[in-house]
Amino acid sequence: MTVANVVLVHGLWHDGSSWSEVIPFLHDAGHRVTAVQLPLTSLADDVAATQRVLQQISGPVVLVGWSYGGTVITNAAVGSSNVAALVYVAAFAPDERESGFQILQRFGATVSKAVLPQEDGLCGLDPECYREVFAADVPAVRAQVLTAVQKPSALTCLESPSGEPAWRSLPSWYQVAEADNALPPEAQRFMAERMRAVTTSVPSSHSSPLSHAQDIAHLITRAAVSAL
Repeated sequence: MTVANVVLVHGLWHDGSSWSEVIPFLHDAGHRVTAVQLPLTSLADDVAATQRVLQQISGPVVLVGWSYGGTVITNAAVGSSNVAALVYVAAFAPDERESGFQILQRFGATVSKAVLPQEDGLCGLDPECYREVFAADVPAVRAQVLTAVQKPSALTCLESPSGEPAWRSLPSWYQVAEADNALPPEAQRFMAERMRAVTTSVPSSHSSPLSHAQDIAHLITRAAVSAL
């Protein structure tokens, strides 16, 4: 059995607990798991937080990003010699000088209509729209909790251009969420094809780590078996 170091990176308006359903399946498979806690104050800050975690791990790592976390791993893996594979879960996978916001615009995403900017440069998601946009297949009670605990995030996280993409030099896997109302499935398939990722799909909302946790854990294990 292949045992991997797995590092999980969450997206905007969340924290590391967004992986709470996936982690037990990874532990059952014998993997060592760390969930990064992003500050969500800027792309640079989030990349630095992820690289600090990577530096503390000896041995090869499967680096996993969900949603905006895909942008983070695309940048954090550059120069991190222990990253052996990248796994994208309904995630942004920008090319160099491309931002998440540009990807959303290119594919006509409507998630920006649910974003509530604040005067301090942070933003949240409208509680009235949260479940429909982010978690349509998550139980209503759980979606209400996610809405209540969402972490304010800086708009610059989506606006900042990405650097050199690690997926150009690392083997990559991508799981498309086919019922995603935040990041259009067409955008996900485009990015997966562009990076020549091994691609699977689930009939999921954007919150696939909560609604299809076992499928995601299986994909991460497949990446570990193949890359390590």
